[in-house]
Amino acid sequence: MSRRPVNPSRRLADGGSISFVSSIKAKSQNSPLLSIGLVIVGAILLIGFIYSSSGGSSGDIKDVSKLEGGASCTSEVLHALPILKKAYGDSMRKVLHVGPDSCLLVPSLLEEDTEVWGIEPYELDDVSAKCKGLIRRGIVRVADIKFPLPYRAKSFSHVIVSDALDYLSPRYLNKTLPELVRVSTDGVVIFSGYPGQQRARGGEVSKFGRPAKLRSASWWIRFFVQTGLEENETAGKKFAQASAKKAYKPACQVFHLKSYP
Repeated sequence: MSRRPVNPSRRLADGGSISFVSSIKAKSQNSPLLSIGLVIVGAILLIGFIYSSSGGSSGDIKDVSKLEGGASCTSEVLHALPILKKAYGDSMRKVLHVGPDSCLLVPSLLEEDTEVWGIEPYELDDVSAKCKGLIRRGIVRVADIKFPLPYRAKSFSHVIVSDALDYLSPRYLNKTLPELVRVSTDGVVIFSGYPGQQRARGGEVSKFGRPAKLRSASWWIRFFVQTGLEENETAGKKFAQASAKKAYKPACQVFHLKSYP
């Protein structure tokens, strides 16, 4: 009996159909793994977006602590805040922070259940989205502290100033310090660097107008007397006592001034 020859085109078609069916099966087996992988990647991207948008207090503290080189009294404010609250008690309810990096410091202080505002005394470079939001809402202002502050008298319970007065000459300190006292009701707290501390920042002179002048405690005390400002000895003693109990040693000089009557 003679056999009918197999049609090559049919054999090719049959082989093609088999490989097609096999590929369908392979895809159906791999699709769950592919879906799971896509879900995981999407979740990672979503978490990253949420964190970058909202920020985090730990990130803020890290940013404050990693200020450009040298000693920073602004980061020291964070460490000293619990001690300040012990010294001033419930009167520390509405605080104005004055100094570079207020945009970094204010969000961290807001988490301490304290109403906080800020003044950036110099032009800002590479402003973050969070900082732009604080400025847009009026929580942080950019203002030259060599001129009258944009606030009414006694607008805040306390004014905390750091890394700002060290860059002012006595000519401008004569105007700036009384302004800080004017807008407070319960005192001004000054964080100033110790003489000999390195305060080398990139572009320091171009941004601040002059290198930091780190003055001794005796210089500051004489200056307070000359400008008619009175130290708050009671708050100073409470601050020292609270610091001793917590074994806290400030990395910067801390001065306490009374507000005007």
